Amino acid sequence: MLTLFKQEKYLLLALIVTCAAYPLEPQLVGHGHGIALLAGVVLVAAIVCASVQVAQHAELLAEKVGDPYGTMILTLSAVLVEVVILAIMMSNEASPTLVRDTIYSAVMLDINGILGLSALMGGIKHGEQVYNDDSARSYGVMIMTAMGVSMVVPEFIPQGDWKLYSGFTIFATVMLYTLFLRMQVGPHSYFFSYSYPKKKRRQNDGTQAPAVNLPLSVGTLVFGVLVIGALAEVMSKTLDYGLEGSGAPPVLMAIIVAAISAAPEILTALRAALANRMQSTVNVALGASLSTVILTVPVMEAMALYTGQPFQMAMTPVQTVMVALTLIVSAINLNDGETNAIEGMTHFVLFATFIMLACLGL
Repeated sequence: MLTLFKQEKYLLLALIVTCAAYPLEPQLVGHGHGIALLAGVVLVAAIVCASVQVAQHAELLAEKVGDPYGTMILTLSAVLVEVVILAIMMSNEASPTLVRDTIYSAVMLDINGILGLSALMGGIKHGEQVYNDDSARSYGVMIMTAMGVSMVVPEFIPQGDWKLYSGFTIFATVMLYTLFLRMQVGPHSYFFSYSYPKKKRRQNDGTQAPAVNLPLSVGTLVFGVLVIGALAEVMSKTLDYGLEGSGAPPVLMAIIVAAISAAPEILTALRAALANRMQSTVNVALGASLSTVILTVPVMEAMALYTGQPFQMAMTPVQTVMVALTLIVSAINLNDGETNAIEGMTHFVLFATFIMLACLGL
């Protein structure tokens, strides 16, 4: 039991913070903006701890089943965390643009931040890094289609028709992802894998990979998501109140939510790039972007239809331009099956531009 507690120390810490935060919530909000902001930061750190633990168990499951199933488990666990946080925050009357801004921020973080930094660092260490370019093209066209249908076209939909188009969006994205999932794990599964040369293993080290305790990993993953949901309930209130009147950029909350769900993915992608396994990095970064758009949208649209309160899903002109630039650059960079430091730097500059625009309130 002590060994288990030691292994799950981050989740245990998050659980302790959860147990303390709920009874103290009135005091945290009632003692001024500074205390509320500090409490919000602590709760964000606790959510990150829990999400890292969830990602570790998702990674264990991913290693057990292998690609492309492994990448799906990693990305879906991250999106599940994001959806839970968004649903709870929206139930607390958050900004109507929170969902849109979070999806936009997640795409910028995944493609320009994670993929850009990984390609940059991996390129500096290894030079050109190879991967299966079929995967990048498949992910790219899916992301472009899903974002176009759910976050560009709504700008031209009359207000009175939002329910009808929202229902269509749910149907279209679910069908799109269902087919993609079928192809990813079936006839086109080889699109998302790459055969790397096998490394020689030391013959006499006597070590073996630790066995995966499947029930423990699944149970911990589910419990971790529940803890994250409980923490998000208090975090949304304290952070909103703490940032009130501070002049913080409106998109800051969305960036925080996107960063929380992407934090474990950053470590996974960087480790893969530095180990010269760019296929895993491409699968994680682009797979996370696709999953964020194509799974978060129908869940949140369904929530909007249920409550009768529409969200603002249409991107701003600046957001549309940044997404278009990102997808065009990625289509050019990821069309030859090799990445290098120059390509990584182009994406990282776009990520820096995203951060700069956020600081300017755009």
